[in-house]
Amino acid sequence: MRIVVDCRYVRIGHHDGISRFTAGIVAELAKRHPLTMLVSDHRQLELLPPLPWQLVSSPTSIREPLVALQVKKLRPDLVFTPMQTMGSWGRDYKLLLTLHDLIYYEHRTPPRDLPAPVRLLWRLYHLAWWPQRMLLNRGDGVVTVSETTAGLIHEHHLTDRPVTVIPNAADDLGTPTLPRARPEGHRLVYMGSYMPYKNVDTLVRAVAALPDHELHLLSRISRDERARLTRLAPQARLVFHDGVTDAEYAELLSGATALVHASQAEGFGIPLVEAMRLGTPVVVSDIPIFREIGGDAALYFDSGNPEALVAALWSLEREGEWERRSAASVAVAARYNWASSAEQLLDLMRRTVAPGTRRRGAGRRR
Repeated sequence: MRIVVDCRYVRIGHHDGISRFTAGIVAELAKRHPLTMLVSDHRQLELLPPLPWQLVSSPTSIREPLVALQVKKLRPDLVFTPMQTMGSWGRDYKLLLTLHDLIYYEHRTPPRDLPAPVRLLWRLYHLAWWPQRMLLNRGDGVVTVSETTAGLIHEHHLTDRPVTVIPNAADDLGTPTLPRARPEGHRLVYMGSYMPYKNVDTLVRAVAALPDHELHLLSRISRDERARLTRLAPQARLVFHDGVTDAEYAELLSGATALVHASQAEGFGIPLVEAMRLGTPVVVSDIPIFREIGGDAALYFDSGNPEALVAALWSLEREGEWERRSAASVAVAARYNWASSAEQLLDLMRRTVAPGTRRRGAGRRR
């Protein structure tokens, strides 16, 4: 079986969610089966394992609808892509597409780093369901990263192809000394973008009501957004890191009271898994995907209510509560690892290329 993995969504210089999913799963998949990576920029190789690769056009190129004509030269039996938008006209191989979430049907502001024409098409695309159905039905199967998203795909009848959940995971940031002792101080950590649906404003307003707490915002941030958040609650103790290394991230998480997240929608929740692996409790918005990932270990609050977040953080002050949440977090996070996800994906690939496999499926496979 000749496998090709579309790695063109790997970011340059630093990962985002889809980029990390690609790099994490391709590294483990390659330990189990030979594969070739597709890239559109040599710099993407810096965040990928040292594997055979082929340069093709960018996924945002006008040539994308016909990218299969380039891929066919590699004579693959199957191509796996971490997105659902890969061009497929003229393909003669099996194709597995990925849909991570349906966030932008409710929150239509596109990522700011996309070119203006792509942002316009992005908004138009999410005005109706039929373009998504058209894309997903071009493949032989659909992968998604959570049961929450699989349920939404089913609810909105987005494909007649089989849907398989291949969970996201998190990179290894180190092994904590267990059981963890509650850290001194009240450091809160936020890892994520500043898109409106991430709802960072609620975090800032909550910290403003907790003068002994400090909120560390780790992701890269524009000057305007930093100024806006500072003005939002001048009394809040905010620390802007504007990007951190993995080592810095692990150190900050290991010394944190909690990781906090007030997002209104997500496809998964990698920062939750990263924190829980280190035994750091997570205090997050009460949305279905966070319930799925955080289980009984996490604390939940109404995403639109800073006072609810304040109350949840105070509950960690009860005798033994932080330690109990810490131990439970490590146990829950153990469910998510790249090795297990790669095994599931390889099994799906083998079933997809098996002789007699039909292109149309009738339901979900978990």
